[in-house]
Parts: sequence; structure tokens; C-alpha cells
Amino acid sequence: MAEAHKILATIKTALEAGGQPDGHNHAAAPAPARKVAVTAGAERAELATSLARELEAVGGKFVGILSPDEVSNRIVLLAREIGATTVAIGEGVSIDMEEIGAALERADFKIVKTVPVADVERAAMRDRVANAELGIAEAEYGIASTGTLAVISTGTRPSSLTLLPTASLIIVQIDRVMADLAAVLASLGPTRLAEHRMTLITGPSRTADIEKRIVLGVHGPKALHLIVVWPRDE
Repeated sequence: MAEAHKILATIKTALEAGGQPDGHNHAAAPAPARKVAVTAGAERAELATSLARELEAVGGKFVGILSPDEVSNRIVLLAREIGATTVAIGEGVSIDMEEIGAALERADFKIVKTVPVADVERAAMRDRVANAELGIAEAEYGIASTGTLAVISTGTRPSSLTLLPTASLIIVQIDRVMADLAAVLASLGPTRLAEHRMTLITGPSRTADIEKRIVLGVHGPKALHLIVVWPRDE
């Protein structure tokens, strides 16, 4: 995914030069607030670059940086590329998962929506999620230093979404990409951590046999894909 890294480098260069994330330079405003905004954007681009690089180093696949209105169409293309027929979707953190689900349904994919269920129905819901070829979840945070995604589990975003389907797609907002795990833990706070289960995902599922041969997908997804969402007005 060298091209992805080139795109990220272009974004960072444009921001440092006073441009916008779309790569087009604009006249720099003299106001100090503008300089602060450009610096923040450049820092985000640096974090996204590190996140993408580290993710790929552990076998993940960086799809790219997309604007919110590009996400649904790119997910439909990804689902086709991997040959999925059924896609499991949970509730988003800030992104509209209903819109993504509708786009997939229009493209003739079968959708499994995770919803809160009674204990007696939980196994059936897990089975439906496990039979999906692609599971989609939005991460609470991305960790740039290790290429890790931190996903908080809820009744509408269960851990099964990222653990059971053959392939996993994680979405994360650019303003939720943090430098390291310490920054993520500080942002979440002890109360939220105590109330919810957090899954830290670093690459696709992998294990090694007695001869130390790495095998993917034995205890989880064989493939991990990542989309970073960067609003065009930032």
C-alpha cells in the first residue's frame, strides 16, 4: 500500500504549506488561528501516516482516507472485492451506519444488523454474525504508534462484530487517532473503561503452530481493513 503512504505524505505537506487536506493550496490567512488549524491538521496527517504504516506492518490493509460522503460507496466496492455476500454491521460511534447498510442493501448484499437481544437469543445473533463474510465496526480510537484499533463493545456494537466474520473493516475518525495507548486510556477515563469491554485489534487474527509457522484467521478474521474518515471542512 505504498500509494496510501504517498497520499498521506501529500496531505501532510499541503497542510504544512498552508493548504487543505484535498491537496490544493489556498492563500494563507495571516490570523494566528489559521496557523493553529494548519498545525493541527499536519499533526493529524502525521498520526494517520503512522497508523497506516504500522497497521500494514502487522498484515492489515489500509483502504485510505475518505470524506464522509465517500465512505458508503467505497465499502460497497470493498465488499465486492473480497467476494462477500453477507455483511454484519453494528452501531457507529459517530458515523451513520444506517446509510452504509442501505448502500450495501441497494447493491444486493444481505445485511445482519446487531441489535440488543435477550440472553436466549444471543447465540442465534452470534451465529448470524459469524456467517457474515465481512463485519463492519467503528473504532473509538486508533493508536498510531502500533497500528491498533480500540473498539468499545456495546449492545449494538458487540465484540462478535470484530471477532467472528472472515474479514473485518474498522472505521475511525481522524480526530480519534491518538499517538499511543496511554493517550487513549486517558481520553476514555476509568469510568468508561470499567463500564464497557474494550477490544484492542492489531492486525488480522494470527497464531503460530509448534514449528512457529504463522497461520491467519484461526481465532478471528483473516483480513483487517481500515478506513480513516477526514471531513473535508477540516
